[in-house]
Amino acid sequence: MSDAGTAAATLPFAGSILNALPSVADDSSLVLWYDKPAQEWTDALPIGNGRLGAMIFGGVAAEQLQLNEDTLYGGSPYDPNNPQALAALPEARRLIFAGKYKEAHDLVGAKMMAQPIKQMPYQPVGDLKLIFQGHENATNYRRQLDLNTAIASVSYTVGPTTFTREMFASPVHQVIVVHLTADRPGQLSFSASFETPQKATVSTEPPGMLILRGVNGDAFGIVGGLEFEAWAKVVAQGGETANGKDRIVVSNADSVMLLISAATSYRSYKDVTGNPGMTALIPFARVSSMSFAELRSYHVREHQRLFHRVKLDLGRTPAADLPTDQRPAQFLKGLDPHLATLYFQYGRYLLISSSRPGSQPANLQGIWNHFMTPPWESKYTININTEMNYWPAETTNLSECHEPLLRMVSELVENGARTARVHYGARGWVCHHNTDLWRQTAPIDGPLWGFWPTGGAWLCTHLWEHYQFTGDKEFLARAYPVMKGAAEFFLDTLVPEPKHKWLVTCPSISPENKHPAGVAICAGPTMDTQIIRDLFSQCAQAAKVLGIDQPFIQQLAKVQRRLPPMRIAKAGHLQEWLEDWDLAAPELQHRHVSHLYGLFPSNQITRRRTPALFNAARKTLELRGDVGTGWSLAWKINFWARLGDANRAYLLLQKALSPVYATEFAGGGGVYRNLFDAHPPFQIDGNFGATSGITEMLLQSHDGEIHLLPALPSAWPNGSVTGLRARGGFEVDITWKDGEVKYTKIKSIKGNPCTVRHGRHVSTHQIKAGSSISLEMERFELMH
Repeated sequence: MSDAGTAAATLPFAGSILNALPSVADDSSLVLWYDKPAQEWTDALPIGNGRLGAMIFGGVAAEQLQLNEDTLYGGSPYDPNNPQALAALPEARRLIFAGKYKEAHDLVGAKMMAQPIKQMPYQPVGDLKLIFQGHENATNYRRQLDLNTAIASVSYTVGPTTFTREMFASPVHQVIVVHLTADRPGQLSFSASFETPQKATVSTEPPGMLILRGVNGDAFGIVGGLEFEAWAKVVAQGGETANGKDRIVVSNADSVMLLISAATSYRSYKDVTGNPGMTALIPFARVSSMSFAELRSYHVREHQRLFHRVKLDLGRTPAADLPTDQRPAQFLKGLDPHLATLYFQYGRYLLISSSRPGSQPANLQGIWNHFMTPPWESKYTININTEMNYWPAETTNLSECHEPLLRMVSELVENGARTARVHYGARGWVCHHNTDLWRQTAPIDGPLWGFWPTGGAWLCTHLWEHYQFTGDKEFLARAYPVMKGAAEFFLDTLVPEPKHKWLVTCPSISPENKHPAGVAICAGPTMDTQIIRDLFSQCAQAAKVLGIDQPFIQQLAKVQRRLPPMRIAKAGHLQEWLEDWDLAAPELQHRHVSHLYGLFPSNQITRRRTPALFNAARKTLELRGDVGTGWSLAWKINFWARLGDANRAYLLLQKALSPVYATEFAGGGGVYRNLFDAHPPFQIDGNFGATSGITEMLLQSHDGEIHLLPALPSAWPNGSVTGLRARGGFEVDITWKDGEVKYTKIKSIKGNPCTVRHGRHVSTHQIKAGSSISLEMERFELMH
């Protein structure tokens, strides 16, 4: 894994990128557009380069860029571990095994939770405001976000003059660029100023530079320890530029370029000694002699280097020409298949924009947040949400964007080892259901939500998943000690339950779901066992690849044989707990469907290897129903795709794309006008989960073969996709007609053998590394 915390100390400039940028191409259909400015934050359009983000409102008389920098969180390095926890652990286990769940819940809440019981919030830098006098009465208005170029733009007419703004966050040069033009000379007059909810000051020296300097906020008793700075450089062609006390005023210019940079003093999760001013200034030195056209060209080509790897065509109707906020209603009527394409690619765009090598991982809101104390602190909730953010990273050919999460897992080890010692007296490391910028790992929020010790283990499965897609043994060698440490924790903390003597986690919860005792605290929930089984198995496979550590792997195998099996309840569904409690639980349609982790993202439940469990998983989903929050609906798209129920998966996609801003579609889930996923409120995980779900409908590779169109809905009878990735190191193109594969191209990255399935048709191939094969239906061999 990479060294921790280098992103802010040394900006992640893509120096090697400059020599390998592809030529610029066009796909004009992948555009979100609107005929009026944003009225609220979830109308605004997001841009980002992994580290810097902005929400573009597109106002006429007043433009607003709400700014974020990915290391600006509240607080400072802190130790929340509870010294009372270890002494209380034996009694908590005794109460649970005695069936005294409420008493155990109370004890865990009193003695075993983190101090403070909350983690630190992600916070905004502030807003850049541009005020245009006399622009109130505009016509011919349009604002848009072009996913193909990662450029937001606004255009409108005032009198005889048409004004245009283009805005992007350059991943190459680490600045946000705003370019203002008019089709008549001397027409640009405006003022630029910073506003912020942080403790900060604004200055305008040197000339043409607007500088915001501040400190982050305190949170939950932890004192703020970060300094931050944001700089906006105004470069005008023609006219006059004047510095005021707290703003810059431009008069009668022909065109203007604003360059925005921001940084904090964050160097790592335990070091806040950086120089934000020096870091923020670095980009200006690099771009001082560059024109807007040059900056734009570099930005577009680097974005398209990633974005153009995957193309999707699901058909197009006239509904695709409507303003974007009118399209979800058409999608629900079956009149706009292209919206699914746009939403799929929007998820990829958001991942590229919020997670790049060297940046922080995408949090609950990606990198976009305007609150000092946002919902759930906009941090990393690792009992589903953070993992969901990265489900499309490998499958949609954005493996580089996985790097921030994979690095974060290694950064959790130090604090996670302290939590393991202090809370459990155990070796290895542990992380519960949340972490933050400071990589804290103790249980937070309360026992109903936070006392879940398998969050770090789930994150470790991403390390193995990355290897499965890339075959990168050097990466695996760095990842293995992290995986091993997570496994060591469970070797020390699994305990025998009294009835069957199975080894189980205790205390734990099935994430956020109460069982019939009215609390969540329990022993050995199904999800825990599934995750631990994956962790142990993946450690064993990794050790075999690396040729190391056989005594340890034998120890894991011995313990793994004593884990509880997945159990089918009397009613035919998969049990969520050790006991057959599901139908008596307070929330039968709970948003979490944690015990189906084994179906997705894991591969422990499949049609051919575990048919009884496969049918039980289907029964579980039928009992849970099709209601849910935005991310819950997205998870269910993936579940139904794994079950091969194409039209049920599509129904969930329709629900996920329902317009929450329209009263007739009010309820859980859906999308805002800017297509951000609604929990509600906004959480970005549902965007990424839906992109993953669409991918799973078109291609699966979790069961030892490349399965083409495993869950193609009747709404998409004809189409094509190129560039999807499959486990084993393959890149796959598919063209289909009337619901049947007509052509597929498979490129091998590593030279591994592959088995290809479409329905009952199966063929096996050996493809040299770097080579491709093309298959038409008549080339498949029928499996009898």
